[in-house]
Amino acid sequence: MNHQCIAPVGRREFLRGVTLTGTAAILGARPGPVAAEPPPETTKLRLARVSSICRAPQYMTEELLHSEGFSDVEYLARAGTAGVAKAVAAGDIDITMQYVGPSIMQVDSGEHVIVLCGIQPGCFELFGTERVRSVRDLKGKTVAADTTGSAYTFLASMLTYVGLNPRKDIKLVAHAGTEAMRLLAEGRIDGFLALPPEPQELRARNIGHTVINSIVDRPWSQYFCCMVVGNREFVRKHPIATKRALRAILKAADICAADPARAARILVDKGYTERYDYALQALKDIPYNKWREYDHEDTVRFYALRLHEAGMIKSSPQKIIAQGTDWRFLKELKKELKS
Repeated sequence: MNHQCIAPVGRREFLRGVTLTGTAAILGARPGPVAAEPPPETTKLRLARVSSICRAPQYMTEELLHSEGFSDVEYLARAGTAGVAKAVAAGDIDITMQYVGPSIMQVDSGEHVIVLCGIQPGCFELFGTERVRSVRDLKGKTVAADTTGSAYTFLASMLTYVGLNPRKDIKLVAHAGTEAMRLLAEGRIDGFLALPPEPQELRARNIGHTVINSIVDRPWSQYFCCMVVGNREFVRKHPIATKRALRAILKAADICAADPARAARILVDKGYTERYDYALQALKDIPYNKWREYDHEDTVRFYALRLHEAGMIKSSPQKIIAQGTDWRFLKELKKELKS
């Protein structure tokens, strides 16, 4: 991002005084490359709507997408992360942010999705009771996770990384949210893999303690958590639209990094989450500015290897990358949206 654009006024103070559209323009909405490109092949774009703080960039893109030539932007509600993944594969959703684990599993099973880039490297936290001080301490213990979405793929990755078998070495119970937090507080489970705003609430209520925080703990903090995926046929038919949509999401990620307070307020106002304080804390903690720095392909390789070790996919990491990724749009946009 070009800091000279906002001098001499303080960056945060200035951003708080402008609209989302104005913020987008200041943080890299360079009209030259956009204007020089042909218009998108379609003016309609369908994205996912699901309650998830860490997907904030996706929910802040509407005006940015209009500036990219999309006049009809829809956010379609689906039942949880599993419902979103199915909708992208079926072509009901064109492009969306999605957790890396389920995306890899979709590629492995031959579903029509393609991974386009990473957005942010962490948001999930493993909480435990006093009996659990490390991931290895989960052996023989009871752990709660949402088994229908992304949480279990992360839990399985963490377990295999330290040599545990997620199918044999823990007792998995399919709880998430309020019920999992209650069970952890009562000591009826030993661990819980939480996603925002659950970690913020657990800390506020002094329930359990953080065993692994993917935002700061290696190796998890070195890889993307959320990545942008598209329906394979949409990307094939609409490469210009795909690039324009991806550019809007990446610009929105920059906005989240520069002004988390504004981003948190938008999430609450649009009904994606209820608690502003929890949303603000999550957005302050999540490093949305890493998409320029981290190796996107290495993320897919790392998690594909973990899931292969866990017996959750059959394909090798090399095959997943070859068949399920397309980095050409990212490479172009990294050159355009230089800091």
